[in-house]
Amino acid sequence: MKKILIFACAFLFVAVVAFAAGPKTYQVTGPVLEVSSDMIVVQKGKDKWQIGRDAATKVTGDLKVGSKVTIEYTMKAAAVEAKEAKKK
Repeated sequence: MKKILIFACAFLFVAVVAFAAGPKTYQVTGPVLEVSSDMIVVQKGKDKWQIGRDAATKVTGDLKVGSKVTIEYTMKAAAVEAKEAKKK
C-alpha cells in the first residue's frame, strides 16, 4: 500500500510540473530596427520580426535602435473563430 501511495504522489507531482510549464518559449536574436511602447522590430536574416510588448515585458539593458537583442516570446492566440466543417 505504501508503494502505491508513493507512486501516486510521484505521478501527481510530475503531472503538475508538466502542466504548469505553460506554452513553449521561443527566441529571436538580431539588431533592433524600431522600438515603441508596444512593439520591437528585429532584423533576422532578410526578415523583419515585429514582436509585441506591453508594460509587463521585462527589459534588461538599454533598448534602442541598433542594439543587438535576444527576445524570448511565446505564441499566444488573440482570437479564435471556429467554423463547422462542410458536409460531403
